[in-house]
Amino acid sequence: MRILFMGTPEIAERCLEAMIGEGMDICGVFTQPDRPKGRGMKLQAPPVKLLAQAHGIPVYQPLKIRKSFAIIEELKPEIIVVVAYGRLLPKTYLDYPKYGCVNLHASLLPKLRGAAPIQRAVVNGDTVGGVTTMYMAEEMDAGDIIYSEETPISENDTGGSLYERYCGIGSRLLIKTINDIEKGIAPRNSQESEKATFAPPIKKEEARIDWSGSAKDIRNLIRGFNPSPAAFTTINGDNLKIFAASVGEGRTGAEPGEVISAGKNGLEIAAGSGSVIITELQPVGKKRMAAADYLRGHAISEGTVLGK
Repeated sequence: MRILFMGTPEIAERCLEAMIGEGMDICGVFTQPDRPKGRGMKLQAPPVKLLAQAHGIPVYQPLKIRKSFAIIEELKPEIIVVVAYGRLLPKTYLDYPKYGCVNLHASLLPKLRGAAPIQRAVVNGDTVGGVTTMYMAEEMDAGDIIYSEETPISENDTGGSLYERYCGIGSRLLIKTINDIEKGIAPRNSQESEKATFAPPIKKEEARIDWSGSAKDIRNLIRGFNPSPAAFTTINGDNLKIFAASVGEGRTGAEPGEVISAGKNGLEIAAGSGSVIITELQPVGKKRMAAADYLRGHAISEGTVLGK
């Protein structure tokens, strides 16, 4: 079965690697164009591109997918497999392959349709997550479900740890899905669209900590946005990225954002209810570090208010 693979980030790379390991016939790879990254803003190739090139698989990076259908006609894929490609496929693509277009999505559909299901699952405080394979439809993440597999989300999971776990679960589930489609035994179950929830792209301002919220909600925000885009706050006008925190007991009468204590246990900040003890952070232009290490070089007095 001739497979055209579409994907861009690490989770797509891991899935493609698993497919290559299974000896699947991958006729080509679509991925996003190289983008400038880092302080030097040098062009960097997507992980999927580098893997495909290492295995001699043709790589295509169209700027406008609607104008690139001639590539599909040339490759003649029998199935298109999509993992975090970053673009919606036009109907001409969806209708072309004999076995359809299949997508791996990082949630238990119909929950958390959209671009940021992993971070939002943690931010929402969900205790169960998972991945789903589905036949693609014109409506985003609304196609018929093939398989899904769930996994618990612990109180100590972060967006990063959940992403890593989904890479393993997703690659295994995708292999099973492709094999069963080829055998003609893959199920097809319509989604209960009335139960759909959504996970839109994350805007930078969403990562700003609102200290008037509950300590639990603030900690979930910090967990969900670790490592990216990273929750942040300001102190004395400077931004601090916050990567890890625990929930404290708080102090009656403290203003939200007020420093309750600063020492070897971290930086305890009053929330709308309870308090948050920051244990790992990153100042502008510096590396991530323990909050206690930061405090050795930065005197922060009790009563200082963050976020102003």
